[in-house]
Amino acid sequence: MKWSMLELRKYKNEPLRFVEKLDLKKEIITRFSDFIIDISPLDIKGFLEYKDGDVYVHANVSGTMIVPSSRSLKPVDFALDFMIDEFYTTEEGHLERYEDTDAVIVLENDVLDFDEAIIEYVVLQLPLQILAEDEVLDNDLPAGNGWEVVTEEQLDAQKAENQTIDPRLAKLKDLFPDQD
Repeated sequence: MKWSMLELRKYKNEPLRFVEKLDLKKEIITRFSDFIIDISPLDIKGFLEYKDGDVYVHANVSGTMIVPSSRSLKPVDFALDFMIDEFYTTEEGHLERYEDTDAVIVLENDVLDFDEAIIEYVVLQLPLQILAEDEVLDNDLPAGNGWEVVTEEQLDAQKAENQTIDPRLAKLKDLFPDQD
């Protein structure tokens, strides 16, 4: 989905509405193969408005992707459904029109490449931890030869068990009996 700013000037009075099915699988897998195994074509619905040399884009993106489990690397289905609200401008002087919280992109040329924004937002949707269904139900954490993953509670319990007092310093404990 690419538009030139010259083309978008036609939509000063009325927004350009779009409903697209966009296949960005090749671009996404090529750039983010460590994080995304597969992705379905994305359904994009929204509109854009041209006003005073700037463009406002509002879109809803939905689809599904397959990502590796953060624990076992098993494939996990992950549903996508998010909104994009961004402003595009060709002049840096227009940045003062917007709040600090607004997403404003200054275009280097007069072409608005919305595919790039969609790809970036898809990657931003990835959670830090995603687990396969059986991993969510199973409380066993991974372990290997000489190592294991433990919860914070298990770690605290292990520390309390292993806390021994150096015999040379044990007599100092009697100096302040009211403190641990």
